[in-house]
Amino acid sequence: MSENRTLKAVDRKIFKSYFEDGLLDIFLASFILMFAVAPLLSSTLGDFWSSFIFLPFWGLVYLILRYLRQRMIAPRVGTVNWGEMRKKKLRLGNTIMLIINLIFLGLGIISFLASISSGYAMSILFGIMVLILFSGAGYMLDNEPLYVYGVLVALAIPLGEWLYQNAGFSHHGYPAVFGTVAGIMLLRGLYKFVSLVKKTPIPPDEQVSKEFNHG
Repeated sequence: MSENRTLKAVDRKIFKSYFEDGLLDIFLASFILMFAVAPLLSSTLGDFWSSFIFLPFWGLVYLILRYLRQRMIAPRVGTVNWGEMRKKKLRLGNTIMLIINLIFLGLGIISFLASISSGYAMSILFGIMVLILFSGAGYMLDNEPLYVYGVLVALAIPLGEWLYQNAGFSHHGYPAVFGTVAGIMLLRGLYKFVSLVKKTPIPPDEQVSKEFNHG
């Protein structure tokens, strides 16, 4: 029994370390950035296209981060062959992130329709939805920072509405509040990525990253 608990603890530690390169933070920042930039584009592109244009942007960010993981992270820390249990959890985590992606896209479109998105009630409702999704992703990926990000994003929505109604901020305050949240995520991700690269040199006697089997 104690051995099983030890193995689970080791498995969880390795799994959590997989996200310590900061790339997930950078990827999430690219999602949140839509809420900061899309409102500024809505006057020229329209409400739908100002949000839809971020789909190829997200795809480009994903490919860049995947390249960085393969070329710069894997040679330093190795790769992990997960067991079936972790693979299922990763697939479920990917599904949750896809749902977050689609909901962000939908919210980005809906939020620019003033007749629907105005008022605190709708902003609080969106905030609760986002908090639930981030919390679900944090639980499935054993990633505590996702809980914090969920709180930041959830609070940003009603805060933006308050700035819009009381301080004269444009576009429901989204460029200000979501730009700040995206900046926090991006800076944290870049700090973790640069720190890992600097502190972990590529082993001189290895040209290919090591592979570890882990269930």
